[in-house]
Amino acid sequence: MKLATGIYCFLLISLYTDVAQNATTENIRRLKQSTGHRVLRRSPSLNRGSHRQTEPRGQAGTAALGDIDDSVVGMDGLLVSSLGEESSYSVLPGKKGQCVFGGMMMYNSAVWSPEPCVTCLCSNGKVVCDEATCPPRQCPRTFTPEGECCPVCSDTVLNRISLGDSMEFSGDSLAQSEHRDPQQKALPQTPAGMDRLLGRKEHESEEEDSGEKDGEKGERRKTKEGRHHQQTHSERTVPEKDKKQSHETEDCWTEERKKEARPRLNPESEEEEVVEEEEEEAEEEEDEEDSCFPVPAPSAQIPPLPSACSISGHRISCINAKLTKIPNIVAPELRSLELIGNSISCIPDKAFHGTPNLERLDLRKNTITSSGISPNAFKRLKKLTHLYLDSNSLVQFPPALPSRLQELKINENNLRSIDEDSLAELQQLVVLELEGNQLSESNVSPSAFAPLKSLSYLRLGKNQFRIIPQGLPASIEELYLENNQIEEIKETSFNHTRNINVIILRHNKIEEDRIDPLAWIHHENLESIDLSYNKLYHVPSYLPKSLLHLVLVGNQIERVPGYVFGHMKPGLEYLYLSFNQLNDDGIHPVSFYGAYHSLREIFLDYNELKSIPCGISRMTSLRLLRLNNNKIRRLRQQRICGTENRDSPLEHLHLENNYISPRAISSFQFPCIRSHASIILGPQKVK
Repeated sequence: MKLATGIYCFLLISLYTDVAQNATTENIRRLKQSTGHRVLRRSPSLNRGSHRQTEPRGQAGTAALGDIDDSVVGMDGLLVSSLGEESSYSVLPGKKGQCVFGGMMMYNSAVWSPEPCVTCLCSNGKVVCDEATCPPRQCPRTFTPEGECCPVCSDTVLNRISLGDSMEFSGDSLAQSEHRDPQQKALPQTPAGMDRLLGRKEHESEEEDSGEKDGEKGERRKTKEGRHHQQTHSERTVPEKDKKQSHETEDCWTEERKKEARPRLNPESEEEEVVEEEEEEAEEEEDEEDSCFPVPAPSAQIPPLPSACSISGHRISCINAKLTKIPNIVAPELRSLELIGNSISCIPDKAFHGTPNLERLDLRKNTITSSGISPNAFKRLKKLTHLYLDSNSLVQFPPALPSRLQELKINENNLRSIDEDSLAELQQLVVLELEGNQLSESNVSPSAFAPLKSLSYLRLGKNQFRIIPQGLPASIEELYLENNQIEEIKETSFNHTRNINVIILRHNKIEEDRIDPLAWIHHENLESIDLSYNKLYHVPSYLPKSLLHLVLVGNQIERVPGYVFGHMKPGLEYLYLSFNQLNDDGIHPVSFYGAYHSLREIFLDYNELKSIPCGISRMTSLRLLRLNNNKIRRLRQQRICGTENRDSPLEHLHLENNYISPRAISSFQFPCIRSHASIILGPQKVK
């Protein structure tokens, strides 16, 4: 009785093992068939990850599917479930029995395709692979469909196309794949199908990948193609290559007409499709808007910089580093960035997304053009206070400059205009330098500088102005207009600039009779005027009463009118009249009236003087007197020391390069000067 029972149990176990093995073999075959001819509608966002997992066949630890032992029987539940709804298929059933393949960790029961026409799966820590075998074809012409391994007869392909059968299926149900050619059931999964499975695997395991965004856009495109596939019969009957070519040549208006002619299935699906299309278009625009510069990828460290760059604290300096684009720097703590002397030509919108806390940006000596600066290039730099764009190729003001800017330099460019709104947002700007451009009163709006409520320093030299620019802000303190073509100074030129302290007008075409008497005489803060290298023939009258520094070098001045400094309070301190045509008759005893007690320095070198001018001995504060390079022949003691020989405050007296005879020079010539070492008498000119 015991023997019979034992034999009966053994027969039952053998029968169960045979049935399980047969079910496993059939399920694997059906799994390969279903996954090899279905296009999953899940997101292929991480397809690139699947390519990283591929490895040539012949790896250690792999075997043919026919050699699978009883451990594969444990996959019966998974394989059977894969024959049902698509959503029930899972390539990540568990973490036990993981496999290592090509340096990648594969979960137990994961299925992938390392090579075209090769299918592998992970079974309890063991990798098993199977390569497709193609049956022989007895037909005159064969054709291998795209994405498949084995050739088919061309007649079969044409028949299938004529019957409206598509080469790809949406994957909504498995029933469609059962109507395919029976000869294709033995084909393994195609590489495209495997990529989608792997993409689905990584998506379901919630692993992040750098290609996720691109995959989502690709999935939306495939989804829309699937919808077109189900909705129109004509699109199903067109071969895949022809559809691709026709899609590339379609115009925008053709695409719009297709959208309008598309049959509407239901309101919910239509709204969902519209939302997907809008998201896709927005993402495509975001990718295409920045062709000049790659989007900075989030990173915890600053990427490598050229060897010519240096890093010091919160400052990066790349001077003459041969850069052609703004480097991809992700450093929120960075405060100063110097990119001087490179070949940078454009500033895209996202150039400084990784350095939002920049306070100082130096882009001098590059090749930046106005068209190369994107509208929002500086938008993220909310804390930027100093911006230098000297020596570039700008023709107009950069757009959307940060409102917190305090110093802006755009010298040596090709600026041709300043509009009314160009500086509208820069109310905190203190320093503005625009030298070496093509600006004039004809292309600078009269109200261009009006918004600059805090501006105190303005440089407009080396431009093409013929008059003083209009609309200067009331806050201006220093104005530089050298090397222009200014010919006159009108009464209204400085009406609204009562705080102005320095005016530089050298190298212009100003004549003394074209300076209006009321142009600046009542200014109480104007202390320094430079009118060097103009067309002056005498020292201008009606100078500001607060004037301390007067520079008149390089004119054609022949005389200093009497009492010209008499109205000044507290009085002129520095007078520079070098390189003029002054002679003895041009300086009168009252020429320096009003400045005897205040003058500290007088430059009268390189003129036509033959003797020391009158009035020098009356100057009680004079420290420096330059009379070199004139035509002086005689030294008169009283012109320096006066008749009473009182101590002179002079510390430096220059008399070299005149015609003074060595015999006339005595060590006691000027006893009022404390130190004879401060008197420079040689060399002298020869007759």
